[in-house]
Amino acid sequence: MSADRKLNEGRLAQVLVAPIVSEKGTLVAEKHNQVLFKVLRNATKPEIKAAVELMFKVEVESVQTVQHKGKVKRTGKTIGRRDHVKKAYVALKAGQELNFVGEGA
Repeated sequence: MSADRKLNEGRLAQVLVAPIVSEKGTLVAEKHNQVLFKVLRNATKPEIKAAVELMFKVEVESVQTVQHKGKVKRTGKTIGRRDHVKKAYVALKAGQELNFVGEGA
């Protein structure tokens, strides 16, 4: 329980940047009962698990993370790079469901 006390709620509120709603994300959600999130690059798996459980009131079974390097892009003469992104595949326990669409929508 000491690990949970170290994670303050202010930090956990910032860990999840955005849900990733894409074709692959939808496929993973249906097939493996997982949800895909864009997270902070320095976020740890225990932080991600605690943040999802705190914000969405669901039970998390496991967390898998992927680091994506940003693409090098060119606009005219200048060469730039897109930001690096960390994604988290959050597996929910059986019977748990996460819905991003609001109740009134």
